Amino acid sequence: MEIPLPKVNRKLLTPTFLCLWTMMFLIEFVKGALLVSILPVYMGDVLGLSALAIGLSFSTQYIGDNLFRAPAGWLISRIGFRLAMTLGISIMLIAVLLIAFTHQIGYIVLGCALLGAGTSPLWPCVMLGVSSVTEKNQNFATAMGVIQISSLGGTGLGPVLINFLVGISYALVFSVLLGCIGAVLLISLALPGVVKEAEEEEAPRRGKVNTSRPFDKLKHLQGRLVRTIGEVRRNIHVSRLLYPALFLQSFAVGLLTPVITLFVRTELGLSPEQFSLMLIVGGGFTVLGLIPVGRLVDQWGTTSFLNAGFALAAVSIGLFAYAKGMPGLLVWGLVILIGASYACILPSWNTMVSTLLPKKEKGAVWGFFLAIQGTGMVIGPVVSGRLWDFFGPHAPFLASAGAMSLLFLIHLRLSHKNVRRDGQEALPSAAGRDRLE
Repeated sequence: MEIPLPKVNRKLLTPTFLCLWTMMFLIEFVKGALLVSILPVYMGDVLGLSALAIGLSFSTQYIGDNLFRAPAGWLISRIGFRLAMTLGISIMLIAVLLIAFTHQIGYIVLGCALLGAGTSPLWPCVMLGVSSVTEKNQNFATAMGVIQISSLGGTGLGPVLINFLVGISYALVFSVLLGCIGAVLLISLALPGVVKEAEEEEAPRRGKVNTSRPFDKLKHLQGRLVRTIGEVRRNIHVSRLLYPALFLQSFAVGLLTPVITLFVRTELGLSPEQFSLMLIVGGGFTVLGLIPVGRLVDQWGTTSFLNAGFALAAVSIGLFAYAKGMPGLLVWGLVILIGASYACILPSWNTMVSTLLPKKEKGAVWGFFLAIQGTGMVIGPVVSGRLWDFFGPHAPFLASAGAMSLLFLIHLRLSHKNVRRDGQEALPSAAGRDRLE
């Protein structure tokens, strides 16, 4: 079989896809700069707060994000991409203004919560947009590889560039971040309006309901929400193991997010410039592998890539916990392995989840799955801070490796269910899809 070359299908490059790609990059750039470079150093070095306090602040951002993801997915199908993202980015702008111009811890925590709430429509928008663009050509994994390049590129470049700008002026740093948010706000106005399918489905109902009074509007909205929940419950048929797997996939990352900067600076003794180089190397190997892996996943399915990615991540993250005192070459080798493991996981995981969506209410279901997955990013930073304070700097990394190991075992069980009792695959391998029964 011929191995597909890592190039992007031009049919993916629609105006909506390009807008979502650019917005993803800029939003993740801002979040990466704030959460990786600015807040940990400011709260740890300037305010003198514990790792637990930093973890709690991080969690408020993830709480805001996850609390509104499912409602955001539902609303996108009703009010469209444009209005949902414009409202979200406006809230994000207020959040960064609070963080930039206030100095009390309470306002910083509030800003983090609003930051999460403002960005909550992003991933449901992206998932719905990618599903629509790839429905005909069955190349969801390839598209997700392109999207993940944007996400990782923003997350990685944000801290890298900000590490250089912080030495000049915090005013310059926040000016750059606010400029990025302004650009996203303008791009959001170019997104499509109300989704056609949802608009057509709801039009007859709107004609029959009197919504002239506020009470009638509220009652009508409540009825639509109840119908949506009922539709989702009737159409989702997945293994119960999927839900802890969704949680663990982000929990493993959430354990590392608030402590990686402190670990690299205090335990490994790296300068901000060296840390930036480490992010470039690890992220670079992930980015370089995303499109080739995505194309292979579209051809061969997700099982092998997820098994390899989870196993490699568990081993490399576990060894990185003891990077202090290791030869430098070995440390850089572990960084490369971690990057390669995520190149296998990222496009494969979202492709697997996408096959479980019912035909109706995809926005609500995507929001529901993403909310469960994001819960790991809420709990992970809190647990990480406790582990660091009580058991030492290596503990969060060992816990993350343990979560990846458990995820590997769960996925082995899930992938076993992808084969029917008669020994035939649930879907043709040429379609590049796995299905949980």
